Amino acid sequence: MKIAIIGTGYVGLVSGTCFAETGITVTCVDIDENKISKLKQGIVPIFEPGLETMIENNVSKGRLFFSTDIRESIIDCDAVFIAVGTPPDEDGSADLKYVLAVAHEIGRYMQNYLVVINKSTVPIGTAKKVKAAVQEELTKRKSDLEFDVASNPEFLKEGAAINDFLKPDRIVVGVESERSEKIIQRLYKAFLLNGHPLLLMDIPSAELTKYTANAMLATKISFMNDIANLCEIVGADVNMVRKGIGSDSRIGSKFLYAGVGYGGSCFPKDVKALISTSEENNYSLEILKAVENVNERQKHVLSGKIFKHFGRNLKGKTFALWGLSFKPQTDDMREAPSLVIIEQLLEAGASVKAYDPVAMEEAKHKLGSRIIYSKDMYEALIDADALAIVTEWSEFRVPNYKVMEKLLLKKVVFDGRNIYDPHEMKENGYTYYSIGRETINQEKP
Repeated sequence: MKIAIIGTGYVGLVSGTCFAETGITVTCVDIDENKISKLKQGIVPIFEPGLETMIENNVSKGRLFFSTDIRESIIDCDAVFIAVGTPPDEDGSADLKYVLAVAHEIGRYMQNYLVVINKSTVPIGTAKKVKAAVQEELTKRKSDLEFDVASNPEFLKEGAAINDFLKPDRIVVGVESERSEKIIQRLYKAFLLNGHPLLLMDIPSAELTKYTANAMLATKISFMNDIANLCEIVGADVNMVRKGIGSDSRIGSKFLYAGVGYGGSCFPKDVKALISTSEENNYSLEILKAVENVNERQKHVLSGKIFKHFGRNLKGKTFALWGLSFKPQTDDMREAPSLVIIEQLLEAGASVKAYDPVAMEEAKHKLGSRIIYSKDMYEALIDADALAIVTEWSEFRVPNYKVMEKLLLKKVVFDGRNIYDPHEMKENGYTYYSIGRETINQEKP
């Protein structure tokens, strides 16, 4: 079986590599000549555990190829995936210009029956637009070639994407014909043999499923952050509340951790897009609007605690920041809470010394020389007035408190991910602020 995947961003590159791992011949296509050149050299443009090794393995076995030529890449293919970006437009809706541009190119160059599969996260109705774009080009060519369109949303978690793809909770595909259904089943045959469910449905339902899934997870995060803020007011512990409700099988324990808000390439964009879709259809998704508002407010909670402790004028103060990516196991800083916190500290006159295990280069692209970049977590602490933890990387979880004490000017920690135990921090003499839990204030500024 032979397929092409148009777009070598996060979704396209992971999907293409994992399909190749099952024995399918895959060509990943991108208009970015520099990116394709680097991929051919084995240089992977994103950080994802295990991806580089898997790419190298499948390239060496002649199953995975990279190209800038759509015309050549789709020859004799059974299916072509569209996996290009759908950035939010000014009104929050998904911008489909890249998706439709690819659809036009497919229609311009296809030479045999194809299933054109939307892998990009796209709003309801996109499949119809893709079909019209492909058909428009075929009509120009006076071609009677047949094709089908399908919707196959991705459910990959950054940092665990390979495992998510190879061992999916479910595979969702919207189809419009028996012919395309057979190709989809063959495409995912290796997964079906391992018992992973393939959920075939109509295309609009498949398109909506992806947005609904991300919106639900975002809702759980914002709900728990809202409850955490209430916990602080009434003297409750959000971790105890989380355990209490998470043990209920109807609720479950995942995505109930309080923190400084969600970020990344999916949740913020998809929540906005779903709200926009509802408004285009004269319906208001009030819960999701609240989810978005709560999340934006939550990104200011940690800096608010810093201002409460040190005051609004931070001129002459230096803050160590552990964690820059929006979550562990990725260098992705899109919509990262760290960016909001850093901006607030800088605006208040503070200096920021930051460290992240993998996102330092990405941070330099976004922040330039406005902050100080440290070579490790402890270097960031030297002569800092306090430490703020923004991303829950594993290496931050069991620090050497004695070393911290020697390096920090003041034993003050603002924990935006609740990775430390308040009682342990108290025993070690630290003033400790966290989210939705008791504050241990042992020092007055």
